[in-house]
Amino acid sequence: MSARLAVVFGFGLWAGAALLFSRVRWFARQSYADRVRPYTPLAVPGMGDRPGPGRIWSAATWRESIGPVLRDLGERGSRALGIGETLDVRLARVHSSTTAAEYRIRQGGWSLAALVAAIVVVLSVEMPAPVGLLMLLGAPVLAFLVTEQQAVKAAQRWQTQVRLELPVTSEQLAMLLSAGYSLTSALSRLAIRGDGACARDLGRVGRRIRHGLSEIEALREWQVLAAVPALDRLVAVLALNREASDLGRLISDEARSIRRDAHRDLIEAVERRSQQVWVPVTVATLLPGAVFLMIPFLEALRFYGG
Repeated sequence: MSARLAVVFGFGLWAGAALLFSRVRWFARQSYADRVRPYTPLAVPGMGDRPGPGRIWSAATWRESIGPVLRDLGERGSRALGIGETLDVRLARVHSSTTAAEYRIRQGGWSLAALVAAIVVVLSVEMPAPVGLLMLLGAPVLAFLVTEQQAVKAAQRWQTQVRLELPVTSEQLAMLLSAGYSLTSALSRLAIRGDGACARDLGRVGRRIRHGLSEIEALREWQVLAAVPALDRLVAVLALNREASDLGRLISDEARSIRRDAHRDLIEAVERRSQQVWVPVTVATLLPGAVFLMIPFLEALRFYGG
């Protein structure tokens, strides 16, 4: 029995020592990929960023391991809040260089900081247990909601900017097509000469065309990503590029239709704000009136009830 225990103990000691020495730089022999990596950081994409044996607990490795988990948790939380669009779509819409995993890590950091601050407040201030528990649960949720709302607002502002710029962009596109430009060259010229939201989106459309997509496929990608109803109608007209001979006139008509829709939305917003002005006026008028009406009413009750 003792011989068997000695064999098992020796095997475990050998395996542990092998695993321990495999992490030591002066003992373990580097693999071929590790030896070649310093000389080929550009030949193989991402090869220079891969952590070696001595950097197994580096910040990059930690981000790569915790990022997908926080990303899935964040997407579930946003769906629970009623947000249908994924974070990838919202970040891509505003041309953000931040990936969804990086944003979720930052969001998790803010939630953790809010939780730590709530713990410090609960431990330093005497408060009832339900209030303290509510603060501990609400602080990280509030930090998550604030950062999530920032991404939602940024995507909505970009959609509004695209919707407001689309009539002018459509008219310029119609003029270029009527002047003899092809659809690809007209889109490229608008992307180069412009500096707004539509110009940046058209620059991405041009890059997708250079990657091998057709004009209509790239425009439909922009249509899906922007999620603007006016752009859906414009792309449907542009899809007739190889079939219609008077595409410039059709785009001009669509530009006028988009402008009428934008004007109608502006009038609706002005009317809504003009109605909101009367809300404080009405409240300020009704409250004193209600007070003055209550005085004779109470006096009448006291007279007839006395």
